[in-house]
Amino acid sequence: MGDALASTEWGEPRSRTVTWHDPSKPAAASQKMSGLDYLQAMAAGTIPAPPIVGLIDAQLASVDSGTAVFTLEPNESHFNPIGAVHGGIICTLLDSAAGCAVHSTLPRGTGYTSIEIKVNFMRGVTLDSGQLTARGWVKKPGRRVAFAEAEITDESGKTVATASSALLVFDIPS
Repeated sequence: MGDALASTEWGEPRSRTVTWHDPSKPAAASQKMSGLDYLQAMAAGTIPAPPIVGLIDAQLASVDSGTAVFTLEPNESHFNPIGAVHGGIICTLLDSAAGCAVHSTLPRGTGYTSIEIKVNFMRGVTLDSGQLTARGWVKKPGRRVAFAEAEITDESGKTVATASSALLVFDIPS
């Protein structure tokens, strides 16, 4: 197998560098701010995004109470074995949009985590899909469990995937 990878028929290997800040520092800052204030600071670039955002090369484009919007430009590092964007990237983007929509409604000192997500993949995503936009919104807030939905559209406005999500809401110990 090593010989096959050394073959020049595959072209030169490509690489990508991912950088991030110590995630514990922004997480600590989040405990002193409402979810909306925290995410708006992140969207403005005042607070660094969590490592997963850089890992998939997404951006938190905007956030308001109960809504969050992420963008992502598909690239080769997102590909599955058949040359389309891997479903895990799509699911991560949907989970981020739904989760941050819920986070935007939470008071200071409150956290959340996904406990269930159901994803519907409606069309494949390739480089030709152009920029993806993931919009998440709160369907039903809750003191212990919140429900959110998310949708990803491609650059032409076609829906590529949707999600329904349940998120556990909890107090963060001080």
